[in-house]
Amino acid sequence: MDSGYVLLVGITHSDTQADAVYAAKKIAGLRLFEDEDGKMNRSIEEAGQRAVDFSSPCTETLKGRRPSFVEAARPEQAEPLWLKFNEELTSHGLQVETGVFGAMMDVQLVNDGPVTIIVDSDGAKK
Repeated sequence: MDSGYVLLVGITHSDTQADAVYAAKKIAGLRLFEDEDGKMNRSIEEAGQRAVDFSSPCTETLKGRRPSFVEAARPEQAEPLWLKFNEELTSHGLQVETGVFGAMMDVQLVNDGPVTIIVDSDGAKK
């Protein structure tokens, strides 16, 4: 894969199917790829790129030095939402490759630029 998105997807126990739909639509429409003028003005679909998606336990680090998994969804809730999220990405025209849900994986990537985006569906609920 030349370029595209690497998505680390964390699902909390309060996430719903609507959150999966929202996040997929938001990600598909984000304009993060450069146009002919060098501006971040093209979506992943317009740039003809792929998304590689991995499930990742959702953690919180506000207190102390040890990550908390209290907000993370149990696998029986998280896996169907992760699958729905991937289905929605595909419905937006993205070519999606995935890891294996809940598996230990060794992932390497090259970050092209100083951009890391957090997409949180909580904003859609307000």
